[in-house]
Amino acid sequence: MNPGISNLYEIANKPKKQILGLMSGTSLDGLDIALCEFEGAGLATKFKLKQFVSLPYSSEFKESIQAVFAKEQIHFPSLSTLNAEIGIKHAELILSALQSWGIQAEEIDLIASHGQTVIHRPMRNGNKPNSTLQIGDGDHIALKTGVTTLSDFRQKHVAAGGEGAPLAMYGDYFLFSKKGENRILLNIGGIGNFTFLPANQDPNLILVTDTGPGNTIIDACVRSYFPGFFYDKDARLGRQGLLHAGLLQELLKLDFFQETFPKSTGPEYFNLEKVQQIIQSNQWTLTPTDLIRTLTEFSAQSIALAIKKYIPEVKSNIYVSGGGSQNPLLMQRISEMLPEVKIGLSSEIGIPADAKEAVLFALLANETLMDTGATKVRRLGDSPWVTMGKISFPY
Repeated sequence: MNPGISNLYEIANKPKKQILGLMSGTSLDGLDIALCEFEGAGLATKFKLKQFVSLPYSSEFKESIQAVFAKEQIHFPSLSTLNAEIGIKHAELILSALQSWGIQAEEIDLIASHGQTVIHRPMRNGNKPNSTLQIGDGDHIALKTGVTTLSDFRQKHVAAGGEGAPLAMYGDYFLFSKKGENRILLNIGGIGNFTFLPANQDPNLILVTDTGPGNTIIDACVRSYFPGFFYDKDARLGRQGLLHAGLLQELLKLDFFQETFPKSTGPEYFNLEKVQQIIQSNQWTLTPTDLIRTLTEFSAQSIALAIKKYIPEVKSNIYVSGGGSQNPLLMQRISEMLPEVKIGLSSEIGIPADAKEAVLFALLANETLMDTGATKVRRLGDSPWVTMGKISFPY
C-alpha cells in the first residue's frame, strides 16, 4: 500500500484529529489559519478551536492576485505562475504560524486549503455548466509543510450539480445547529451568504444562498479613493457620506435580485466598475464618502431582502461572522431592517467571527475522511451533499 494512503487510513481511525483550516477570501486581506481538533463526524461532530491567526499579505502579493482576480481577460502565464506562488506562500505562512504557536508540523494530521478564488461563474440559464476556480496548488502546500493536504473543495459540489457556493452550510449544520432554536448563520465576507438551520434539525429544511455583495465593492471603493487603506475601518468613511437614493435604487434592480433562490455570485458580477458605469450613465456626481455610504446601504438592504424573501416566516436568531460583522454601520442597518429578530455575533455560539470560514473548511476535510453516508443523490437542503476535497500527499 502507498504509505500516504496508509497514513491517511491511520488518521481516519484516530479518535481526535488536528486539522489546520485555511481561508483566503475575495477581500484579499490575507490568510486565515485555524487549528481545530475534531472528534466524530456529521451531527455527532465535536469541535475545539485551539489556535487562530490571520496573517496579512504584502501589497505586492495582493497586486499579483488582483491582476487576475475576476477579470474577463488576463495574462495566462501569470495565472499559471500564481497557482504555484500562492501554494508556496500559504505553506510559508502555515509554518510561520506553527512556529509562533510552538507546534511542530508533525503534530498536524491534515491541512484543509480553500485556495484563492479567481473566478466564480454560475450559469443559471443552463446553457453552460457552472464553474469556479480556486488557485494555490495543494501539492505545493503538502510538499513544503510535510502534511497531507486537502484542497479544491468546490469542484465536486459543481460536478454534483451545485454552484460551488456557498459551502458554509455543511459546517453550519454539523457544528452550530441547535435543537429547539431556528438559527440563521450570516457570513459577510466579500460576498454575503447565510444558512437557515431549522429548530428540528431536519436537513431537508436547510436553506442556503448568497445574498449579493458583502464587503467586496465597499473595499474596492476604499482602495480606489483612499490609497493605503483597504477597508472602511469602523465605518468611519461611510458615516461621513450621504445616501444616494437613485444609485441605490438602480443597484437593487440588477438581475441577480430577480433570480430565484438558492443562488451564488461573486466579484465578477458585483464590482466597482459596474457601479461606476451606472453613475456615469446617469451623469450623477457622488463624493467618495457618499459612494461608500450608498454601497454600505446596498449590502445591508440586499442581505435583509434575501432573508425576508427566502426564510420561512418563523422566528430565528441571526449570528453574524466575516469581516462585515466588524462594520458597525452595516450591522446597524441590517438590525434596523430586521427589527423582529435578535442579531448577534458568531462568537456567541462558540466561534470567533473572523475564524469561522477557516474552521468550516477544516470540517469539510474531517468529513472527507469520516462521512460514512455519502451517496450520489444525497442532499442537504437544496444542495448536493457529497464528499469534497482533493488529496495531496507530502511525498
